[in-house]
Amino acid sequence: MAYDENLGDRIRQSFDQKKIQYSDKKMMGGLCFMVDDKMCVGIIKDSLMARIDPEIYEDALTQKGCKEMDFTGRSMKGYVYVDPEGIDLDDDLDHWLDLALEFNPKAKSSKKKK
Repeated sequence: MAYDENLGDRIRQSFDQKKIQYSDKKMMGGLCFMVDDKMCVGIIKDSLMARIDPEIYEDALTQKGCKEMDFTGRSMKGYVYVDPEGIDLDDDLDHWLDLALEFNPKAKSSKKKK
């Protein structure tokens, strides 16, 4: 198992309850959830990856279980990892999903041009 499938089910359930249209794709050795053709959240091993507003990035890093996303060997402002202890409760997971969904309309799409 390259990623936590239970976490994937929890994200799907939350998005379904919120009536969010999304697609999920296996990528980067994990699972990525796309909203409006933009990366919103993902799962790498057992951690949540969230794309949040860079304006709240520094504050987010002070929250339980949150750390810089350094998938490429350098941190990416606006992208965070949240370890399992930061998302063990559904309310905690929803907090991070809501932050990512709030930023999603402002996020730039990396959709390839045809």
